[in-house]
Amino acid sequence: MITFLIGLAILIGGAAVYGSFCEKVMKPNPSVQTPAVRLRDGVDFVPMNKWRNTLIELLDIAGTGPVLGPIQGILFGPIAFLTIPIGCVIGGAVHDYMSGMISLRNNGEQMPSLVRRFLGGGVYKVYNVFVCFLMLLVGVVFIYTPGDLFVSHIIGEDVSSLSTTIVMVYAVILLYYLIATLLPIDKIIGRIYPIFGLILLLSAVGIFFGMFINGYPLKEVWETGIANVHPYGENFIPIFFITVACGITSGFHSTQATLIARAVTNEKHGRLIYYNTMIAEGFIAMSWAGAAMGAVGSGIATDENLYKQAAVVVGVIAKDMLGGVGGMVAILGVIVLAITSGDTALRSLRLMLGDALHIDQHKKVNAFTLAFMIFAIVAIVLYYAKTDKSGFALLWRYFSWANETIAVFAFAMISVYMIKNSMPYLMAVLPGTFYMYMVSTYILHAPIGFGLDWTLSYVLAAVCAGLYATAIIKFGKSSVTSQSLR
Repeated sequence: MITFLIGLAILIGGAAVYGSFCEKVMKPNPSVQTPAVRLRDGVDFVPMNKWRNTLIELLDIAGTGPVLGPIQGILFGPIAFLTIPIGCVIGGAVHDYMSGMISLRNNGEQMPSLVRRFLGGGVYKVYNVFVCFLMLLVGVVFIYTPGDLFVSHIIGEDVSSLSTTIVMVYAVILLYYLIATLLPIDKIIGRIYPIFGLILLLSAVGIFFGMFINGYPLKEVWETGIANVHPYGENFIPIFFITVACGITSGFHSTQATLIARAVTNEKHGRLIYYNTMIAEGFIAMSWAGAAMGAVGSGIATDENLYKQAAVVVGVIAKDMLGGVGGMVAILGVIVLAITSGDTALRSLRLMLGDALHIDQHKKVNAFTLAFMIFAIVAIVLYYAKTDKSGFALLWRYFSWANETIAVFAFAMISVYMIKNSMPYLMAVLPGTFYMYMVSTYILHAPIGFGLDWTLSYVLAAVCAGLYATAIIKFGKSSVTSQSLR
């Protein structure tokens, strides 16, 4: 329990200190009109108050990732209690805050447009493929996981095959996504998400205190060490950081930060909406990681459950800690997490494709046609993932890797912005380089990638990371030079 409490102190204390530093670096100006006010259109540019935006942002970014990821990540041992908060403070929260603030200062542009603005057309084309692919996968994953959680834990039916019940639940979620994707952001998202946000926070707090009340045994990092801890022999680097992803740093978050940028009314709200919200997600990740370790220690779950049936463990933990009613509320909170990320992911995909294809989405027929095409593809991928034995496993691996790859692009964009504005750019370059190493190592070794052995993968990934850092700094400084010569 000591390691866990140290990690919690790092999360809270680090957020207070480093969050303040990030704010001083960005120097938010409360007197500047934000895009939500200046470009208000009643659909995507809609001013909303800071607390509503904060709760919406929390739900947008907190899918099942900060629950299922840490549950599997804790198999690496109590080192997770330290890496999650450190990563949140200097990586994930910086990534989210800077992405949102840069969007605020560039007319609420979405991530592809920001990448094109700061990294150029060539990188933009590559990024656009990756980010659209990720948004599509997020939509599929966040229909699949909440649908199966609802059917298995609320209805109590088997989810191993594509039954009529599962098809109906998937269809309802898909229909909701379509409606939420097309309606003005303040009609559904702005009205009901704050309520969902409170449910989410209450369930996370319940799990947190439940560990102490139930006396769940948590291991200490000095008892286990960090080498050869994983029961299935997984390498800590990079598998831990790919697995936990959303609980530490997630590229998906940058797309949601820019989406909310079109509803923010004051730059000073940025720290609360972006930075502190990621810290809240870190708290959720810490709570579920601790609960998962305690569940194994108390005998109500096994390592195999965590590794292969993380969604099942969610229900076991929730009901053991909070009882029947409280456990049901916690499960519903996790389901809401996924659904409220899936709809905004597909909304972001519609906006990004519209911008890329120069489609005027103020015309309802254009927005509906584009949304219909997106949802048809989602339905096809969802069917494959559910009917093929290895379909979802493959889908999740692609989703996790693509998620962190998008973060690498986001950190590169942030780095160039900071270089051009004479800011301490290493605070973005370093985490970007770190994740470049993680995603490179993973794809070089993984069967879905190049299938190289670990040693060669580590060496080549180090070269990729070095080239990434060098290229970003060189490009950023050359951009400053070319600007000064004009």
